[in-house]
Amino acid sequence: MRKVRFGILGCADIAIRKVIPGILSSETGELYAVASRDGAKAEEVARRFGAPRAYGSYEDLLRDPDVDAVYIPLPNHLHKPWTMRAAEAGKHVLCEKPIALDAREAQEMVDACRAQGVHLAEAFMYRHHPRYDRVLHLVRSGAIGAVRGIRGSFTFNNAHDVGNIRYRRDWGGGSLYDVGCYPISAARLILGEEPVAATAHAFFSDQHDGVDMYLAGLVEFEGGVSLTFDCGMWAAERNEVEVVGTDGRLILEHAFLGEPVTLRVVSPDGDRVETFEPLDPYALEVDDLGRAILEDKPLCFPPEDAIKNMRVIDACLRSARTRQRVAIER
Repeated sequence: MRKVRFGILGCADIAIRKVIPGILSSETGELYAVASRDGAKAEEVARRFGAPRAYGSYEDLLRDPDVDAVYIPLPNHLHKPWTMRAAEAGKHVLCEKPIALDAREAQEMVDACRAQGVHLAEAFMYRHHPRYDRVLHLVRSGAIGAVRGIRGSFTFNNAHDVGNIRYRRDWGGGSLYDVGCYPISAARLILGEEPVAATAHAFFSDQHDGVDMYLAGLVEFEGGVSLTFDCGMWAAERNEVEVVGTDGRLILEHAFLGEPVTLRVVSPDGDRVETFEPLDPYALEVDDLGRAILEDKPLCFPPEDAIKNMRVIDACLRSARTRQRVAIER
Protein backbone atom coordinates (compact mmCIF):
# COMPACT_ATOMS: atom_id res chain seq x y z
CA MET A 1 0.00 0.00 0.00
CA ARG A 2 1.25 3.44 -0.90
CA LYS A 3 2.14 5.61 2.09
CA VAL A 4 2.36 9.36 2.63
CA ARG A 5 6.00 10.41 2.53
CA PHE A 6 6.53 12.94 5.31
CA GLY A 7 9.18 15.62 5.52
CA ILE A 8 9.97 17.22 8.89
CA LEU A 9 10.63 20.97 8.92
CA GLY A 10 12.87 21.33 11.95
CA CYS A 11 14.28 18.99 14.60
CA ALA A 12 12.24 20.24 17.54
CA ASP A 13 11.91 18.12 20.65
CA ILE A 14 8.23 17.35 19.95
CA ALA A 15 9.19 16.06 16.51
CA ILE A 16 11.95 13.79 17.77
CA ARG A 17 10.19 12.45 20.87
CA LYS A 18 6.62 12.15 19.65
CA VAL A 19 5.67 12.87 16.06
CA ILE A 20 8.45 11.07 14.19
CA PRO A 21 7.83 7.90 16.27
CA GLY A 22 4.14 8.44 15.54
CA ILE A 23 4.80 8.53 11.81
CA LEU A 24 6.91 5.38 12.04
CA SER A 25 4.17 3.49 13.90
CA SER A 26 1.30 4.80 11.77
CA GLU A 27 -0.47 2.79 9.09
CA THR A 28 -0.37 5.45 6.40
CA GLY A 29 2.78 7.51 7.02
CA GLU A 30 6.42 7.08 6.09
CA LEU A 31 9.33 9.19 7.32
CA TYR A 32 11.05 10.32 4.14
CA ALA A 33 13.06 13.48 4.85
CA VAL A 34 14.30 15.66 7.69
CA ALA A 35 15.35 19.30 7.37
CA SER A 36 17.16 21.59 9.76
CA ARG A 37 19.05 24.84 9.38
CA ASP A 38 21.87 22.77 10.88
CA GLY A 39 22.66 20.23 8.18
CA ALA A 40 24.58 17.98 10.56
CA LYS A 41 21.59 17.88 12.89
CA ALA A 42 19.28 16.93 10.02
CA GLU A 43 21.62 14.12 9.00
CA GLU A 44 21.88 12.84 12.57
CA VAL A 45 18.10 12.74 13.05
CA ALA A 46 17.52 11.21 9.61
CA ARG A 47 20.09 8.51 10.32
CA ARG A 48 18.66 7.83 13.77
CA PHE A 49 15.14 7.24 12.45
CA GLY A 50 15.97 5.80 9.03
CA ALA A 51 14.83 8.69 6.83
CA PRO A 52 16.35 8.39 3.32
CA ARG A 53 17.01 12.11 2.91
CA ALA A 54 18.32 15.00 5.01
CA TYR A 55 18.44 18.66 4.09
CA GLY A 56 20.29 21.66 5.50
CA SER A 57 17.40 24.02 4.73
CA TYR A 58 13.63 23.90 4.78
CA GLU A 59 13.53 25.27 1.24
CA ASP A 60 15.48 22.29 -0.11
CA LEU A 61 13.07 19.84 1.50
CA LEU A 62 10.08 21.64 -0.01
CA ARG A 63 11.70 21.39 -3.43
CA ASP A 64 11.89 17.59 -3.15
CA PRO A 65 9.14 16.23 -5.45
CA ASP A 66 8.98 12.96 -3.49
CA VAL A 67 7.78 14.62 -0.28
CA ASP A 68 3.98 14.40 -0.04
CA ALA A 69 3.38 16.15 3.29
CA VAL A 70 5.30 18.13 5.88
CA TYR A 71 5.10 18.32 9.63
CA ILE A 72 5.82 21.78 11.07
CA PRO A 73 7.02 21.82 14.71
CA LEU A 74 8.60 25.27 14.43
CA PRO A 75 8.00 28.14 16.89
CA ASN A 76 4.50 29.59 16.65
CA HIS A 77 5.44 32.69 14.67
CA LEU A 78 6.83 30.48 11.89
CA HIS A 79 3.71 28.34 11.45
CA LYS A 80 2.09 30.66 8.95
CA PRO A 81 5.06 31.43 6.65
CA TRP A 82 6.14 27.81 6.34
CA THR A 83 2.61 26.52 5.91
CA MET A 84 2.15 29.01 3.08
CA ARG A 85 5.43 27.94 1.47
CA ALA A 86 4.54 24.28 1.84
CA ALA A 87 1.16 24.87 0.22
CA GLU A 88 2.81 26.71 -2.67
CA ALA A 89 5.07 23.68 -3.11
CA GLY A 90 2.03 21.39 -3.24
CA LYS A 91 2.70 19.72 0.11
CA HIS A 92 0.01 18.73 2.59
CA VAL A 93 0.60 20.14 6.08
CA LEU A 94 0.41 18.84 9.63
CA CYS A 95 1.10 21.95 11.72
CA GLU A 96 1.71 22.04 15.45
CA LYS A 97 -0.77 23.74 17.71
CA PRO A 98 -1.66 26.51 18.04
CA ILE A 99 -1.87 26.76 14.29
CA ALA A 100 -1.08 30.49 14.19
CA LEU A 101 -0.61 33.65 16.23
CA ASP A 102 -4.22 34.73 15.74
CA ALA A 103 -7.41 33.86 13.89
CA ARG A 104 -6.58 36.15 10.97
CA GLU A 105 -3.36 34.26 10.30
CA ALA A 106 -5.17 30.94 10.65
CA GLN A 107 -7.76 32.02 8.07
CA GLU A 108 -5.02 32.99 5.62
CA MET A 109 -3.35 29.60 6.08
CA VAL A 110 -6.60 27.72 5.51
CA ASP A 111 -7.37 29.80 2.42
CA ALA A 112 -3.88 29.24 0.97
CA CYS A 113 -4.03 25.48 1.46
CA ARG A 114 -7.50 25.24 -0.07
CA ALA A 115 -6.39 27.33 -3.05
CA GLN A 116 -3.47 24.93 -3.65
CA GLY A 117 -5.62 21.83 -3.14
CA VAL A 118 -3.66 20.52 -0.15
CA HIS A 119 -4.87 19.40 3.26
CA LEU A 120 -4.06 21.34 6.43
CA ALA A 121 -4.40 19.68 9.84
CA GLU A 122 -3.69 21.12 13.29
CA ALA A 123 -1.72 18.73 15.51
CA PHE A 124 -4.04 18.34 18.49
CA MET A 125 -3.24 14.65 18.89
CA TYR A 126 -5.31 14.05 22.07
CA ARG A 127 -8.67 14.31 20.31
CA HIS A 128 -7.92 11.39 17.98
CA HIS A 129 -7.82 8.94 20.89
CA PRO A 130 -10.99 6.78 21.30
CA ARG A 131 -11.37 8.05 24.86
CA TYR A 132 -12.78 11.30 23.54
CA ASP A 133 -15.23 9.45 21.29
CA ARG A 134 -16.41 7.72 24.46
CA VAL A 135 -16.79 11.07 26.25
CA LEU A 136 -18.87 12.41 23.37
CA HIS A 137 -21.07 9.30 23.41
CA LEU A 138 -21.70 9.57 27.14
CA VAL A 139 -22.49 13.28 26.96
CA ARG A 140 -24.83 12.92 24.00
CA SER A 141 -26.60 9.91 25.45
CA GLY A 142 -27.41 11.85 28.62
CA ALA A 143 -25.38 9.56 30.88
CA ILE A 144 -24.55 12.49 33.20
CA GLY A 145 -27.64 14.57 32.46
CA ALA A 146 -27.42 18.02 30.94
CA VAL A 147 -23.89 19.47 30.89
CA ARG A 148 -23.59 22.44 33.22
CA GLY A 149 -19.88 23.15 32.86
CA ILE A 150 -16.40 21.93 32.01
CA ARG A 151 -13.26 22.41 34.06
CA GLY A 152 -9.82 22.01 32.50
CA SER A 153 -6.24 22.42 33.68
CA PHE A 154 -2.90 22.10 31.92
CA THR A 155 0.12 23.36 33.87
CA PHE A 156 3.81 22.60 34.30
CA ASN A 157 6.86 24.35 35.71
CA ASN A 158 9.70 25.15 33.33
CA ALA A 159 10.30 28.72 34.48
CA HIS A 160 14.01 28.16 35.14
CA ASP A 161 14.69 27.69 31.41
CA VAL A 162 14.53 31.42 30.66
CA GLY A 163 16.00 30.99 27.16
CA ASN A 164 13.17 28.68 26.06
CA ILE A 165 11.32 29.71 22.89
CA ARG A 166 8.06 29.57 24.85
CA TYR A 167 9.20 32.73 26.61
CA ARG A 168 9.57 34.89 23.51
CA ARG A 169 6.54 37.14 23.25
CA ASP A 170 7.15 38.03 19.60
CA TRP A 171 7.42 34.32 18.77
CA GLY A 172 4.00 33.51 20.19
CA GLY A 173 5.19 32.51 23.63
CA GLY A 174 3.11 32.08 26.76
CA SER A 175 1.09 29.43 28.52
CA LEU A 176 -2.19 30.17 26.72
CA TYR A 177 -0.62 29.43 23.34
CA ASP A 178 1.36 26.46 24.61
CA VAL A 179 -1.08 24.57 26.84
CA GLY A 180 -4.20 26.68 27.39
CA CYS A 181 -5.23 25.92 23.84
CA TYR A 182 -5.90 22.31 24.91
CA PRO A 183 -8.78 22.80 27.40
CA ILE A 184 -10.30 25.37 25.05
CA SER A 185 -10.19 22.87 22.20
CA ALA A 186 -11.57 20.09 24.43
CA ALA A 187 -14.52 22.15 25.66
CA ARG A 188 -15.48 23.12 22.11
CA LEU A 189 -15.22 19.47 21.07
CA ILE A 190 -17.26 18.11 23.97
CA LEU A 191 -20.00 20.73 23.77
CA GLY A 192 -20.11 20.74 19.98
CA GLU A 193 -20.60 24.49 19.79
CA GLU A 194 -18.71 27.76 19.78
CA PRO A 195 -18.45 30.07 22.81
CA VAL A 196 -19.73 33.64 22.89
CA ALA A 197 -17.35 35.44 25.28
CA ALA A 198 -14.24 35.04 27.40
CA THR A 199 -12.75 36.59 30.51
CA ALA A 200 -9.18 35.85 31.60
CA HIS A 201 -6.68 36.95 34.22
CA ALA A 202 -2.97 36.27 33.86
CA PHE A 203 0.42 36.57 35.50
CA PHE A 204 2.70 38.21 32.95
CA SER A 205 6.31 37.66 33.95
CA ASP A 206 8.97 40.31 33.39
CA GLN A 207 11.56 37.53 33.75
CA HIS A 208 10.10 35.80 30.69
CA ASP A 209 9.69 38.62 28.17
CA GLY A 210 6.26 39.54 29.48
CA VAL A 211 4.47 36.36 28.38
CA ASP A 212 1.67 34.85 30.42
CA MET A 213 3.28 32.30 32.73
CA TYR A 214 -0.08 31.46 34.32
CA LEU A 215 -3.58 32.26 33.11
CA ALA A 216 -7.05 31.47 34.41
CA GLY A 217 -10.08 31.88 32.20
CA LEU A 218 -13.85 31.70 31.96
CA VAL A 219 -15.23 30.89 28.51
CA GLU A 220 -18.96 31.37 28.10
CA PHE A 221 -21.17 29.15 25.95
CA GLU A 222 -24.89 29.49 25.27
CA GLY A 223 -27.39 28.41 27.90
CA GLY A 224 -25.27 29.35 30.88
CA VAL A 225 -22.70 26.61 30.21
CA SER A 226 -19.06 27.54 30.78
CA LEU A 227 -15.50 26.34 30.61
CA THR A 228 -13.34 27.34 33.56
CA PHE A 229 -9.69 26.59 32.93
CA ASP A 230 -6.18 27.44 33.93
CA CYS A 231 -2.87 26.97 32.20
CA GLY A 232 0.67 27.71 33.23
CA MET A 233 4.37 27.21 32.71
CA TRP A 234 5.31 28.28 36.24
CA ALA A 235 2.98 26.07 38.29
CA ALA A 236 2.77 22.51 39.58
CA GLU A 237 2.08 19.91 36.92
CA ARG A 238 -1.59 19.19 36.17
CA ASN A 239 -3.33 17.82 33.10
CA GLU A 240 -7.03 17.08 33.56
CA VAL A 241 -10.59 17.67 32.40
CA GLU A 242 -13.88 17.33 34.26
CA VAL A 243 -17.30 17.47 32.60
CA VAL A 244 -20.01 18.34 35.14
CA GLY A 245 -23.59 17.36 34.40
CA THR A 246 -26.84 17.67 36.31
CA ASP A 247 -26.71 13.97 37.26
CA GLY A 248 -23.04 13.02 37.15
CA ARG A 249 -19.48 13.79 36.09
CA LEU A 250 -16.83 12.60 33.67
CA ILE A 251 -13.26 12.90 34.95
CA LEU A 252 -10.23 12.60 32.67
CA GLU A 253 -6.86 12.44 34.38
CA HIS A 254 -3.92 12.75 31.98
CA ALA A 255 -6.48 14.40 29.75
CA PHE A 256 -4.02 15.52 27.06
CA LEU A 257 -0.73 13.75 27.75
CA GLY A 258 0.50 10.72 29.64
CA GLU A 259 -0.79 7.43 30.98
CA PRO A 260 -2.78 5.62 32.19
CA VAL A 261 -5.56 6.59 29.80
CA THR A 262 -8.73 6.35 31.88
CA LEU A 263 -12.18 7.85 32.16
CA ARG A 264 -13.95 8.00 35.51
CA VAL A 265 -17.73 8.04 35.17
CA VAL A 266 -19.80 9.20 38.12
CA SER A 267 -23.49 8.71 37.29
CA PRO A 268 -26.79 7.53 38.78
CA ASP A 269 -25.70 4.03 37.73
CA GLY A 270 -22.66 4.20 40.00
CA ASP A 271 -19.00 5.18 39.97
CA ARG A 272 -16.69 3.33 37.58
CA VAL A 273 -13.35 3.76 35.83
CA GLU A 274 -13.09 2.85 32.17
CA THR A 275 -9.67 2.02 30.72
CA PHE A 276 -8.51 2.24 27.12
CA GLU A 277 -5.96 0.52 24.96
CA PRO A 278 -2.66 2.46 25.06
CA LEU A 279 -2.81 3.70 21.45
CA ASP A 280 -0.36 6.30 20.15
CA PRO A 281 -2.38 9.49 19.55
CA TYR A 282 0.42 10.89 17.39
CA ALA A 283 0.12 7.92 15.03
CA LEU A 284 -3.66 8.39 15.00
CA GLU A 285 -3.38 12.04 13.94
CA VAL A 286 -0.92 11.06 11.22
CA ASP A 287 -3.33 8.41 9.96
CA ASP A 288 -6.22 10.88 9.91
CA LEU A 289 -4.26 13.12 7.55
CA GLY A 290 -2.92 10.10 5.68
CA ARG A 291 -6.40 8.77 4.89
CA ALA A 292 -7.50 12.21 3.74
CA ILE A 293 -4.58 12.27 1.30
CA LEU A 294 -4.65 8.65 0.15
CA GLU A 295 -8.36 7.82 0.32
CA ASP A 296 -9.94 11.26 -0.04
CA LYS A 297 -11.66 10.88 3.32
CA PRO A 298 -12.61 14.07 5.16
CA LEU A 299 -10.38 15.08 8.04
CA CYS A 300 -11.93 14.37 11.43
CA PHE A 301 -11.25 18.01 12.27
CA PRO A 302 -11.31 20.36 9.26
CA PRO A 303 -8.88 23.29 9.32
CA GLU A 304 -11.72 25.72 9.98
CA ASP A 305 -11.78 24.26 13.50
CA ALA A 306 -8.33 25.75 14.04
CA ILE A 307 -9.62 29.19 13.09
CA LYS A 308 -12.44 28.87 15.62
CA ASN A 309 -10.04 27.79 18.37
CA MET A 310 -7.78 30.75 17.62
CA ARG A 311 -10.75 33.12 17.99
CA VAL A 312 -11.17 31.95 21.58
CA ILE A 313 -7.44 32.20 22.27
CA ASP A 314 -7.44 35.72 20.83
CA ALA A 315 -10.31 36.72 23.12
CA CYS A 316 -8.70 35.21 26.22
CA LEU A 317 -5.38 36.94 25.61
CA ARG A 318 -7.05 40.26 24.88
CA SER A 319 -9.14 39.92 28.04
CA ALA A 320 -6.09 39.15 30.16
CA ARG A 321 -4.25 42.20 28.85
CA THR A 322 -7.21 44.62 29.05
CA ARG A 323 -8.90 43.19 32.18
CA GLN A 324 -12.22 43.16 30.31
CA ARG A 325 -14.78 40.59 29.16
CA VAL A 326 -14.33 40.05 25.42
CA ALA A 327 -17.03 38.91 22.99
CA ILE A 328 -15.86 36.18 20.62
CA GLU A 329 -16.30 36.66 16.91
CA ARG A 330 -18.83 34.17 15.58
